[in-house]
Amino acid sequence: MDLTITQEGVFFADPVWDALARDPDGALWEVWGGCPSGRPVYAAELQPDRQQTAMESLSCAGCKRPASRSKLGMLWVLPVLDYGEVTVWEGVRTVIPPMCEDCANEAKRRCPRLRKGWVELRVREAELIGVRGTLYPRPGSGEEPDSAALVLYGSADLPFVVGRGLVRELTNVTLVATGATVS
Repeated sequence: MDLTITQEGVFFADPVWDALARDPDGALWEVWGGCPSGRPVYAAELQPDRQQTAMESLSCAGCKRPASRSKLGMLWVLPVLDYGEVTVWEGVRTVIPPMCEDCANEAKRRCPRLRKGWVELRVREAELIGVRGTLYPRPGSGEEPDSAALVLYGSADLPFVVGRGLVRELTNVTLVATGATVS
């Protein structure tokens, strides 16, 4: 899909695709072929539409059922390696949706990123704060696109990002468990 970059932002050249690929906040989203269906494939990234749906509805991206909830909060399982030497999980920002218990257990065994080390959290609040994706520079700036940018809602950069994932900031976090799967 061809992109056009103007002083107002980034657009798909086809206005119909551009309109279909925008969220209510005006952010443009990557469009992948196919339909997000079937069993999850444990890879580097979720299909953007599936990720966006799971994050908006706080449902499990694996099975699309509601995420597990308890008195401690909603279940999140994150790869430890993505966060380095983090010892305090309060305020962590993630593109990984919450999970149901069954998919969390399955993901710990099958996801290559989680097998290297995971943390299981219960989270009481998870505010949507922005979009992770490719941030395109303004025309004439001479800068290169940033393929891993976090663009916060309300930022002047939002019209220049092509999103791959919604980002939530996790607060009121309880650490439940950590681990790694030995292959």
